[in-house]
Amino acid sequence: MASHIDTPTIDLSGEWRLSSGDGEHSATMVLPGDVHSALQAAKIIPDPYWGRNEEAVQWVAEREWSVERSFFVDHAEGSWYLDIDYLDTVAVVFVNDVPVLSADNCFRRYRPDVSKAIEPGENRIRIHFHSSIAAGAERQARQPFYIPYQKANSPIPNGNMLRKPQCHFGWDWNIAIAPLGLYGRIALNKLDPARIEHFETEQVHHENGSVDIHVTLTLFSTDPAVVPVHFEFDGERVRLDCGIAAGETKITHVFHVDSPRLWWPAGSGEQALYALSVDIPGETFTRQIGLRTIELLTDPDEAGSRFAFRVNGREIFCRGANWIPADALYSRTDRVKTKDLLNSAVEANMNMIRIWGGGFYEADWFYDLCDRLGLMVWQDFMFACNLYPCSEDFLSNVADEVDYQVRRLSSHPSIALWCGDNELVGALTWFPESVENRDRYLVAYDRLNRTIEQGVKKAYQQAIWWPSSPASGYLDYGDAWHADGSGDMHYWSVWHENKSFDNYRSVKPRFCSEFGFQSYTSLPVIRQFAEEADLNIASPVIELHQKNAGGNERIAGTMFRYFRFPIDFAKFVYLSQIQQGLAIRTAVDYWRSLKPHCMGTLYWQLNDTWPVASWSSLDYGGGWKAMHYMARRFFQPVNVAAIPSADGTRIALSMVNDTADPVEIDLTLFALTLAGERIPLQSTSGTCAPDRAGTLVEIDATDVPIDSLLGWSFTASNGMAGEGHHVTGTYKALDLQPSGLDVSVSEIAGGSFEIDVSARGLALFVMLEADVAGRFSDNAFDLHGGQTRRIVFKPSAPLAAGSLPRITVYDLHGSQSAG
Repeated sequence: MASHIDTPTIDLSGEWRLSSGDGEHSATMVLPGDVHSALQAAKIIPDPYWGRNEEAVQWVAEREWSVERSFFVDHAEGSWYLDIDYLDTVAVVFVNDVPVLSADNCFRRYRPDVSKAIEPGENRIRIHFHSSIAAGAERQARQPFYIPYQKANSPIPNGNMLRKPQCHFGWDWNIAIAPLGLYGRIALNKLDPARIEHFETEQVHHENGSVDIHVTLTLFSTDPAVVPVHFEFDGERVRLDCGIAAGETKITHVFHVDSPRLWWPAGSGEQALYALSVDIPGETFTRQIGLRTIELLTDPDEAGSRFAFRVNGREIFCRGANWIPADALYSRTDRVKTKDLLNSAVEANMNMIRIWGGGFYEADWFYDLCDRLGLMVWQDFMFACNLYPCSEDFLSNVADEVDYQVRRLSSHPSIALWCGDNELVGALTWFPESVENRDRYLVAYDRLNRTIEQGVKKAYQQAIWWPSSPASGYLDYGDAWHADGSGDMHYWSVWHENKSFDNYRSVKPRFCSEFGFQSYTSLPVIRQFAEEADLNIASPVIELHQKNAGGNERIAGTMFRYFRFPIDFAKFVYLSQIQQGLAIRTAVDYWRSLKPHCMGTLYWQLNDTWPVASWSSLDYGGGWKAMHYMARRFFQPVNVAAIPSADGTRIALSMVNDTADPVEIDLTLFALTLAGERIPLQSTSGTCAPDRAGTLVEIDATDVPIDSLLGWSFTASNGMAGEGHHVTGTYKALDLQPSGLDVSVSEIAGGSFEIDVSARGLALFVMLEADVAGRFSDNAFDLHGGQTRRIVFKPSAPLAAGSLPRITVYDLHGSQSAG
């Protein structure tokens, strides 16, 4: 495990030796990586995700751990430094037993000088990780007053004391094992004569069909020097011979671009990107930038004040979801898996993700993917649902974190908003300490929030800043969970307050950045952590994989409210996913119908960190739950939805158009009998203006015969189309008949499979499930009597020659299997 490289840069990633502080355990560990995964690979601990093994691995986070390796340096003279980021979290780095770095922030980049510790020949580097549990307790004890944290979310205590992903200590969807490790770069570099510290861009004077790009390079050197610097943009290359001083030196060059190709969010135009690079002797930095303007509109109106994004002069309705870390353990994910998750977002017609404030600032390549995919990023700073210290050392640490992250990420065209935190304003009301002494904790919060805000504005003057999510406005500490007139809203009354799905239509958000409803993860995923005997919602294993207190009871109680109770566990899992999709569709359909009053819906949440019951629309591993297939329809840029009146006597068919051109919509309405027959009601057409919503037609609820559903199909002049149904009342009131589903499977070219699904009667929410991982071209759809739908299934990995996936099909009435 030693590298012998005669170059100015020595990559120290790869195999290291892991050992516990007490010497009891040792194993090989690959960096970047995490300790738990290394211990599992060495069979020292079981798979933490299986069964109830979470309980069996708690001791890992309580221990001290070290990793060590050797490296060779042929010539040790000169100035050398380590380059380290994503170091998790309280750790001391030694080179030849000389301490060179004491780190305590997973979100900073460290570049300690190690010149005095390096020797010619073989060297040893060691990283000693302190227990996050012990470090959190020690720092809590040092506070002048107690800083409370959400015990329901964080069964491992005092995570709010550490600049580390807060969800590592638990959360109502995450495993609580407080992982540790190093997840980014670790390299030894020679400073000869300078290094690139920051590489930033600003777009100035977007006017008259041109733009100026101000490129600022920050160099660091220990001694004065003259450095040749090359800037290159879109084929134009410039050389500057720059005199630099000891310390940091800023160098700026301006590129003028006539008739720029603009970067647009997904679905609104091209994701045009330009190559921009800078090089100095021994180092080259290249990135792709997009040219665009972006504004956050918060001007007052009759309802309160707006909350809308305007990109390149056009207001964009934000359709999307909240992002949490791709995995609870770093070593279990990679770029390919993350790219698949982000691709799934775009494939479901999303144009924004919110990177939630309890995880990570993601790696550079993550934002590169968002740039290329056209996914706008709402970027939280990493503070969530707890209160935090306001001591000088903590705030200084935060200021360094903010400065680094904003300078690192600000040039990405996908970054739309910098938000101070997640739900810290609400957290002031969650703890007896802050309720009894609100002024003390409010002042502490304000100091933290102002430190972040000032850091953002200092690092990037063009940044769009929002103080907290949710927030009704700047310095507005009101109840943005229930007040819907201004700012962004988190609306959780349906899930956490156990209100009906109809309750989503009782509020009119300007922008809803969180709302959600739980379901179980899909049955094939459940089988990855549970034995057959565990397949019961009350079993200890299933309950351990439900982290929201009362979550299983709420899923079951809601199901009893709307549906006839399922006959077995598999049907229970299926039905939980259907009702999840119905809940979120109810909200999105109504809030989109309010456009432009409402200009964004980001549901909670896109993905899972491990296999668990949660609010996600994607299973752990990236499979699509029912809701994700439904999201692709309810987020379609042009759509038609049924919006019942508050008293249920009228049903409006709302049309929405998120495109820049008017569209003609042809709509057919029909009654669907319980036998699956279609009875024509009426056909109509209308024009939906660009970026607007409106009512296409409204009917009396009595126009739909008793024991029938309202059905519709539509086509739009831009080629988009869709269909749907609306039930007055509940599904459990319908005396559904056997649907007579039939399924046939055949192999087609390219390793995919064609599935023909037919129904003799009415089949609602037909859901196909395969015994191998893969993606269906459509799912969670309706079939009327005599209809056949052809679906393509593409396995994630090729199947053996001649073998077919086993397909299970569900609908509201029953299920069956096909070979």
